[in-house]
Amino acid sequence: MTTSTHPPVVPPERRGWQLLLVPVLVGSLVALTLGIYGGLHEGTGIAVNIAGFTDHEAPTSAAKATLATAAVLFALLQVASALVMYGRVPGLAAPSWLGGAHRWSGRAAFLFAVPVAVHCLYAAGFQTFDTRVFLHSLLGCLFFGAFVVKMLGLRRDGLPHWFLPVVGGGVFTALIGLWWTTALRFFSSYGSPF
Repeated sequence: MTTSTHPPVVPPERRGWQLLLVPVLVGSLVALTLGIYGGLHEGTGIAVNIAGFTDHEAPTSAAKATLATAAVLFALLQVASALVMYGRVPGLAAPSWLGGAHRWSGRAAFLFAVPVAVHCLYAAGFQTFDTRVFLHSLLGCLFFGAFVVKMLGLRRDGLPHWFLPVVGGGVFTALIGLWWTTALRFFSSYGSPF
């Protein structure tokens, strides 16, 4: 009797789920780590200051709201370019440069979000004293966790077809929620920081 030395054939639907395991575990670990660190770290109340926002009543909030708004604008470009690239806009063909613009708008959105997150973690930590602030803290952890899942999954072949739209939509939704729970409130209270 002979035994085969070939590995067992895994059905394609199982392979897709197995490929998701590492990105989801690492992204979850990032989200949990940010939440745990933010909860254990006592906020200093000291802001990460950014030049150009010192003349306003609330300079740190002005900088955060402006950077978060820039991140949202670049994220909107990401969504629009993805819709065109995936043929979801009738009558509009994707130009050759759109893929590069899509990637760079995502990089820009992330780079604008990072200083806001650093400030929030350092100055405030994970806060739960009211619903809006708790939701903001939770969305911040989810945003960065989902972003890691998306980035780790991008280059994996064989993922389910729904992976990028669902995870990308989750990243975008978390970012909009973050903006809604802080920047919109700031602009409503103080107006434009410029």
